[in-house]
Amino acid sequence: MNALSKDLTKLVKMIEKIESRSGEPDRFRPRFHLAPPAGWLNDPNGLCQYQGLYHAFFQYSPFDVEGGLKLWGHSTSRDMLHWEYQGAALYPDQPFDCHGVYSGCALTEDGRISFYYTGNVKLDGDFDYVTEGREANTILVESGDGFRFGRKQLLMTNEDYPEDVTKHVRDPKVWKENGIYYMIQGARRKDDVGEALLFASSDRIHWLLKNRITTKEPFGFMWECPDYFEIDGKKILSASVQGLEGEKWKDKNVYQSGYFEVKGHVAEQCTLSEYVLWDCGFDYYAPQSFETEDGRRVQIGWMGMPDCPEHTNRTIEDGWQHCFTIPREIYVKDGRVLQRPVRELEERKRILAEATGGLYVEEEPVYEARIAEIKENQFHAVLGEELILEYRDSRFEMRFINPSKDNASGGRTLRYQEIETLNNVTILTDVSTCEVFVNDGEYVFSTRFYPENYGLQIQADEAKLKMWELVS
Repeated sequence: MNALSKDLTKLVKMIEKIESRSGEPDRFRPRFHLAPPAGWLNDPNGLCQYQGLYHAFFQYSPFDVEGGLKLWGHSTSRDMLHWEYQGAALYPDQPFDCHGVYSGCALTEDGRISFYYTGNVKLDGDFDYVTEGREANTILVESGDGFRFGRKQLLMTNEDYPEDVTKHVRDPKVWKENGIYYMIQGARRKDDVGEALLFASSDRIHWLLKNRITTKEPFGFMWECPDYFEIDGKKILSASVQGLEGEKWKDKNVYQSGYFEVKGHVAEQCTLSEYVLWDCGFDYYAPQSFETEDGRRVQIGWMGMPDCPEHTNRTIEDGWQHCFTIPREIYVKDGRVLQRPVRELEERKRILAEATGGLYVEEEPVYEARIAEIKENQFHAVLGEELILEYRDSRFEMRFINPSKDNASGGRTLRYQEIETLNNVTILTDVSTCEVFVNDGEYVFSTRFYPENYGLQIQADEAKLKMWELVS
């Protein structure tokens, strides 16, 4: 640890201590969703399970609740539900990452964890910071336990990327396949077309460009936070895409997070399917996945949205902002890629109510509700007198009753998805988070919200309803 790291460590601890003693009671902090102790959180980074312990690192700005200089924060868990903050892990303390330790991943192998991330550098001057004035460096740092880190190694600079891409190359994700290491990074070309760059290595350190992956027609100007994995015979390329325009995207978020199915080998000639959203709600971006030691593919996303000025987050009043989604298992059933909350949540459930056709419960801030055997597509729910979930005219809607209120969406009104048939809905609410899984997780809608009360009303003629409280 150099002198700058030591000073930054002291400063972060001081800021977190001050924030923990100030403000009103932290009424909006979720119980099962990872959130920062102070300041700002965004992208999940370095997700892994190592020797039974789950590690979740995250983009962290402890100095400013509105964001700023990025570090990596660090939390650990035994069940992916109860997270213990371990402090700031990686600091921008080298010339090649001095303006931010940006997003990256973890590779567990041979008794060590290898962390790859983007080191951000912004030069002083009159630059556009797209084609000039920025450095995007690929950095490796290793750890034997996930808590102590070795020396940072500079692996690649902008000189190692194709000449026709801008300075925006970032967010490495690394995996091993048949003895070869692969790294995928998001990129923005100089003609404002997004793509993914695939590198290969035999030793995890020296990397050569192997493939450039994009769609036949231009699709957005930047593919952030790429991820690649295979599950039940499906090859999945995930990307958070910026710059999508046209009728299809006008009622969506400013940026999207979704996936393509890959046909062919990702390192060779391959084609991509249509883009499918991971989440159709208001607050979901930059997801990253990892494989658990028991073989599950688990994905976690940032429950927020960048460059969204109308967004309201009441936790700013308490000195912190944003959280992660509940960890979700990605699985395939009947050829469909589905999502569900991690099975560890089942151990936290205690039955509250069962009903047929309708249900009303007062003041329950942390719960799961399951509406099954829905008849004739009839479904309507109101959460906290603020948020409506409804199926009508062959589409599922998430909308706020009064979008101008600070405790709701702060100006954001409606998200929806066309769905031919509604079979079941699962609602997971954790104080200031709501995640809705439709048709066994074929579609998911996520949002932050800040109700004055926590009542729940559901009307679904003849459907079977169950509601559980979630206990710590």
